[in-house]
Amino acid sequence: MPVDTAEEIEEILEYETIAVVGCSSTPGKAAHDVPKYLLERGYDVIPVNPYADEIFEREVYDSLDEVDAEIDVVCIFRPSEEVSGIVDAALERDDVTVVWTQQGIRDDKAAARAEDDGRRVVQDRCMKVEHRRLAA
Repeated sequence: MPVDTAEEIEEILEYETIAVVGCSSTPGKAAHDVPKYLLERGYDVIPVNPYADEIFEREVYDSLDEVDAEIDVVCIFRPSEEVSGIVDAALERDDVTVVWTQQGIRDDKAAARAEDDGRRVVQDRCMKVEHRRLAA
């Protein structure tokens, strides 16, 4: 069952390294502004986007499997129909503890696979909104 209590979300917000799949280089887009907010709050944000070379003066990875750093949370800014493949890539990694899909994004079957594999899942919630509400 996906995470939905304030207490569980607060625990997840204590993780430090967030790989943002679909991170955008375009200011004004949620996929840019939310990770920027997280970066400014001290999180280690790892941008993942095959169409960008640098975002926030950080190296951008084409996919999760190319990220050589440890990842705590995979935050997804891609359409719901792409979530399944991203979750599969996250499950290939031993370090990912949480899969988080941003507001308006969900895939219940992929979420169930992640939970069955022992990962925590947050769906259809904005990390910035939740951080402001619970941790700021």
